[in-house]
Amino acid sequence: MTVYTSWDRADASPKRAAESNAEFFDRIAGPFWNQVRSVINEWWSHFPDQARPSLRSRLRDRNSDANVYSALWELYLHEMLLGSGCTVEIEPQIGTRGNNPDFLVTRDGKQFVVEAIWTSQRLGDALSNPLPPQLSDAIDGVLSPNFVVSYKVDRAGAATPPQRRLKAGLTRWLASLDPDQVAVQYEHRVPLPKHTWQEADWRITFEAIPRSPGKRGSPTSRTIGVHPAIWVDDESNRVLEAVKRKGGKYGDLALPFIVAVGHAAVFPEDEDTETALYGTSAEYAHTSAPTSGRMLDGYWTATYEHTHSRVSGVLTVDNPAPWTWTKHIPVLWRSPDPKSLPAPALPTWATARLSEGRVVRQPATCSVNNAVGLPKEWPVGDPFPRDHRSNPS
Repeated sequence: MTVYTSWDRADASPKRAAESNAEFFDRIAGPFWNQVRSVINEWWSHFPDQARPSLRSRLRDRNSDANVYSALWELYLHEMLLGSGCTVEIEPQIGTRGNNPDFLVTRDGKQFVVEAIWTSQRLGDALSNPLPPQLSDAIDGVLSPNFVVSYKVDRAGAATPPQRRLKAGLTRWLASLDPDQVAVQYEHRVPLPKHTWQEADWRITFEAIPRSPGKRGSPTSRTIGVHPAIWVDDESNRVLEAVKRKGGKYGDLALPFIVAVGHAAVFPEDEDTETALYGTSAEYAHTSAPTSGRMLDGYWTATYEHTHSRVSGVLTVDNPAPWTWTKHIPVLWRSPDPKSLPAPALPTWATARLSEGRVVRQPATCSVNNAVGLPKEWPVGDPFPRDHRSNPS
């Protein structure tokens, strides 16, 4: 048994809005994605027999993208630990609360515990009247070699409307436009061409944006080029919530405890993680020169009772996914609490610690791609090569 079986995949089109991640990973054709599936299968085989069925079920869960990515995060962590010379026990029976953490890790005769959590990006009131996935896929399914479109939902209906007339109208309109002429006119401040579609209770206004000459004619390119502006939740809050959720779950482990956060974010910033764990940076003015410090709003600085001292460190990787596994450097954020057991750091991890209100960093001494046994530039090739025709719905 494997996670993905071999079959003659022919659909190389990008992920559709209505498609789950599990469906996409199993459906997408091409050498780039064959590499991804092959490595997932191999790393999955490195888990103990009893752990494989549940992990496979999560990797293939078509009802939860979060399940898929959290399983991929655990898969990556497990392989990185093995490749760093560790032995790993899955869900050991330790702790004082009857729950089992993900990994008991042994390296050079020393043990520590790792608990994984994947945090997905939450959009606030992200899109005003967002498109249903079926409508988004219908628009992306319009063959438009010379233009991408932006859109604004002027009025949203209660039900998803039929897409046939929408696609036909967009196709005729875009085919009637000359991309070079539109580009020249836009340079002279002539507004971009607009098209309004109405059906049932729906009204959507489109703008046609010429593709650059070198990118015209690609059959795999999406037609929607610009979505309405979004705003996202505070990144630091999500990291803080993730560590709080896991930090006290297992009681007293009597071993160094690391919470590994797969930090999926639109705009990941180290400063957000610093704030989440060490508190907001501040300068305190005294009679002498100002001194740096931290406000009492971080995971380790928010309390004097040391209730968070059980967490020795927090390991973060920004936007972990198969195509970033060899590129994004893990960072171990060490607890500043003197009651915390010291967190060990692997050679593939950069480290950060709090010293007199400032964060002091040390780089990794070994490349993460070496630990996971893959080239630095992996997967090799283009995920959506231009010579593959899309298969729109």
